[in-house]
Amino acid sequence: MAALAVNLDEVHEPSLDEIDAARTAARQFSRLDHGASVSFTAEAPGDANVESVTIPANIFRTIIKMLIEVGNGNAVAVVPVSAELTTQQAADLLNVSRPHLIKLLNEEIIPYRMVGTHRKLLARDVLNYREKTVMERRKALTRMTELDEEYDLIDDECVESKD
Repeated sequence: MAALAVNLDEVHEPSLDEIDAARTAARQFSRLDHGASVSFTAEAPGDANVESVTIPANIFRTIIKMLIEVGNGNAVAVVPVSAELTTQQAADLLNVSRPHLIKLLNEEIIPYRMVGTHRKLLARDVLNYREKTVMERRKALTRMTELDEEYDLIDDECVESKD
C-alpha cells in the first residue's frame, strides 16, 4: 500500500470572486448533466489551439459537487480514497481534536495501520466514519422532532411570533 502525500495545508478558503464564479459555473453545468459524458471545446486565452475534451458523467457530477461546495464558501480538496492520512489530517477532516481521534482508533472504531511509531489511516475509512456519524446524527434529530410532536413540546406561539 503506497502512501500518497495529502497536504491539506494547501487548501484555502475561496474568495468572494471564486464563490460567485463557482455558483455561476455550478448552475450552468447542472443544466448539462443528463447522466452521460459531456464534451467541451477548450481554448486558452491568446492560444489558437482549440481542443475537444470529453469528461465521463461520474467525474462531471463530481466537478459540479465541488463547484457547489466552493459556491457555498467551503474550501475543497481532492483526496484519493486510497490516500493514507496522518492522525492530524484525519482529525482535521473529521473536525475533531487529535486526542479524540486517537481515542476512536484505540477503540477500533476507525481502522488504521502502524508505520513505525505513526498511525496511518485510509481516507476511505475516515470518510466512511464521517458519513456514518452524519447519518446517525440525522436519525437522532428526526427522532427528537418526532418526540417533540408526539408529546406536543413545540410551542406554537413562539413559532408563530417569528413569522
